[in-house]
Amino acid sequence: MCNWNGLTCSLDQEHAIGLNLSGSGISGSISVEFNHLSYLQTLDLSSNSLTGSIPSKLFKLQNLTTLLLYSNSLSGNIPLEIGNLKNLQVLRIGGNMLEGEIASSIVNLTKLTVLGLGYCNFNGSIPFRIGELKNLVSLDLQSNSFSGTIPEDIQGCEMLENFAASNNMLDGSIPSSIGSLKSLKILNLANNTLSGSIPKTLSHLSNLTYLNLLGNKLNGEIPSELNSLTQLQTLDLSENNLSGPIPLLNTKLQNLVSLVLSDNAFTGSIPSNFCLKDSSKLEQLFLSQNMLYGKFPLELLDCSSIQQLDLSDNSFEGELPSNLDMLQNLTDLVLNNNSFVGSLPPEIGNITRLEGLFLFGNSFTGTIPVEIGRLHRLITIYLYDNQMSGTIPRELTNCTSLREIDFFGNHFTGPIPETIGKLKDLVVLHLRQNDLSGPVPPSMGYCKSLQILALADNSLSGSIPPTFGYLSELFKITLYNNSFEGPLPRSLLALKNLKIINFSHNRFSGSFSPLTGSNSLTILDLTNNSFSGPIPSTLGNSLNLSRLRLAYNNLTGAIPSEFSYLTELNFLDLSFNNLTGDVSPQLSNSHKIEHMLLSNNRFTGQLPPWLAILQTLGELDLSYNNFNGRVLSELGKCSNLLKLSLHHNNLSGEIPQEIGNLTCLNVLNLQSNSLSGSIPSMIRQCSKLYELRLSENFLTGSIPEELGDLAELQVILDLSKNRFTGEIPSSLGNLMKLERLNLSFNQLQGKVPSSLGKLTSLHVVNLSSNNLEGQIPSTFSGFPRSSFLKNEGLCGPPLVPCSTSRGKMQMQLSNMQVAAIIVAIVFTSTVICLVMIYIMLRIWCNWRKVSISSSDGGTAAKCANNNNNKTGNGGYWNMHMNSSSFGLIPSPDKKNNSMATTTAAICFFDIKQEGVDNTNK
Repeated sequence: MCNWNGLTCSLDQEHAIGLNLSGSGISGSISVEFNHLSYLQTLDLSSNSLTGSIPSKLFKLQNLTTLLLYSNSLSGNIPLEIGNLKNLQVLRIGGNMLEGEIASSIVNLTKLTVLGLGYCNFNGSIPFRIGELKNLVSLDLQSNSFSGTIPEDIQGCEMLENFAASNNMLDGSIPSSIGSLKSLKILNLANNTLSGSIPKTLSHLSNLTYLNLLGNKLNGEIPSELNSLTQLQTLDLSENNLSGPIPLLNTKLQNLVSLVLSDNAFTGSIPSNFCLKDSSKLEQLFLSQNMLYGKFPLELLDCSSIQQLDLSDNSFEGELPSNLDMLQNLTDLVLNNNSFVGSLPPEIGNITRLEGLFLFGNSFTGTIPVEIGRLHRLITIYLYDNQMSGTIPRELTNCTSLREIDFFGNHFTGPIPETIGKLKDLVVLHLRQNDLSGPVPPSMGYCKSLQILALADNSLSGSIPPTFGYLSELFKITLYNNSFEGPLPRSLLALKNLKIINFSHNRFSGSFSPLTGSNSLTILDLTNNSFSGPIPSTLGNSLNLSRLRLAYNNLTGAIPSEFSYLTELNFLDLSFNNLTGDVSPQLSNSHKIEHMLLSNNRFTGQLPPWLAILQTLGELDLSYNNFNGRVLSELGKCSNLLKLSLHHNNLSGEIPQEIGNLTCLNVLNLQSNSLSGSIPSMIRQCSKLYELRLSENFLTGSIPEELGDLAELQVILDLSKNRFTGEIPSSLGNLMKLERLNLSFNQLQGKVPSSLGKLTSLHVVNLSSNNLEGQIPSTFSGFPRSSFLKNEGLCGPPLVPCSTSRGKMQMQLSNMQVAAIIVAIVFTSTVICLVMIYIMLRIWCNWRKVSISSSDGGTAAKCANNNNNKTGNGGYWNMHMNSSSFGLIPSPDKKNNSMATTTAAICFFDIKQEGVDNTNK
């Protein structure tokens, strides 16, 4: 058996002392029978597929010095019996699914030199007696869930060379006692929550080659004492809260290869004596995301060994130095997101090892130097978000290793270089938002590795070259906002990997069927072109299509029945075409749809009831079509609806009460239909409405008070051109955010509520053509007169003052009042005339009697003659009366007395009449 693979026997061939089955493809659990191999010194079962727990009987192997179980799928806790392995020197059980706390008995393994527990699910704290492991050389606790502080007792591990506890949840400060671990070479405490300052005692670790404290909460300044770590090769202090100037000097840290200080709050610039010319070993210097400032640090030009330089996301400014090519070993120059200006120095073409050039997010101007064509190793060039201009130099296409070009957001002009096809390895070409013109070079079709092509927002013209059919790896192409025209080449059908297409805002014509060759399409946007004909049925093969926008074209026919396969559809926009027929019931399978925009077509029929199935629907726009019938009450089930636009159709009937179930609704537009009835009171539940348009219908009744509950109403409340009656509800004064109010062309009456005067956000109001009266609120005085015209009783600015209005009302009586006055005048006049006629008749009758009686010459005549001495104008009346003129007829038995009385009465009458005539004189 001593010849078996992986088995080591003792010298006398009597006992198995070593078993190495590492990477043997073993599965299952660890056999408990191993405890019979009592002479076993080494057991290596690492890198297999073992499961289950570690059997406690395994720890009866008292002679075991090395136990390697790492990289399996073991679970459970570390058995407490592990403390029985007094001779154990190497224990590596990491890379499993072990959990729980570290067994306290592990500190009994005093001969232990290597303890590897990394990449498990251990928790709890690091044993505080860890310092008792005096012979420990390597302690690996990384990538677990250890918490608590690093024990000060760790200073007892005097032989420790490697301490890795990264990617845990350790907190507190870094114990200064770590500085006493003179043998320590690797200290990795990255990605914990350690706080406080970096202890100066770390400078005592004279053998330290690797120090990684990234991703903690350390603060304060870097101790300058760290410059004494002359053996240090890697120092990573990134992603902390460190501040102050950078005190580290490569002139002292002469073995330093990698210095990473990114994502802190360092200020100032690079120290003046940072590098010692021609003797630096520094290859990586990462200082990104700090608050460094000043011009490009010329001190770095002495660090000729630098390969990767990252100064991005700081506040550096000024121009790049012309002698930048002193950094001959540079492979990556990362200066993005600073404030650099000026042109790129032509000498940049001398840095022939350059592979990555990241200069985006600055203020560079000028042109791309033609010398850039010398950079044959260049893989990535990012110049986006600058102010560069001129043409893209043809020489750029000599950089045949290029895989990514991004010139977005500059002012490049002229054509795309005709030799672009030389870049066979090009994967990303991003030229969006420039001023490029001319056609797309046919040679672009030979960039057969191209996956992303973005030429949008330029002035490119012409048609798409047929050679584009060779771009078999292309999955994203955006050409929007250009002047491309003509039909699409049939060769595009060969692009089977296309996922995202955006050709919107061009002048393409004909059918877009060549774009439907890929079954992988997720986004297709052809908005605002001149595509014509029916929607290709082959589009239904794109089962993953989520966004389809075909608005503003000349498409005709019906929605294809194959749309029933588009179950992933999220956004559908077919508006502004000439589509006809009913809304395809196949769309009911698109249960994930959130936006359905079918406006400005010629769809007919009634609103489909299956709309209620679309529970994710957030926007429904069916406006400007020929739909008829009623507004579906089933729409109330679309509880996520934010915008409902059904305006300019032929819908009739009442607005359903179920509209109140749309509690998320922001916009409701039903204007220009034939709706009747009243506004449902349930609309108050649409508490998030900020736009409500119900104008140009036949709605009746009063405006409901509940509209005042729509406190978020802001854009407009438009109820104009209906048949509303009654008064304007004062509750509308609660709509404090409202900007436009239109109640014109109704039959509203009463006063304008003073509460409307509180609507300080209003900038458009129209109450014209109603029957309103009274004073206009003073805050409305700034609105034009047209806002209130054709309300006869309204007054106050901007109309006539109310005092003038009242005066006119007093002078200008109503028709009824005038009629009453005329009747009163006629009646009074008639009565007066009748009385006068009656009096005249009586006087005339009496006159005749007097005349008849005068012929008798009685006493009365004599008495009268005695008073008739004056004649002429205004003289005494010359009347001859007898006693019968006043009805004084004497009774037969008192004849003598009557005669005397009659004579006296006639004399009295003459005296009275004489007094009257004298008064009239």
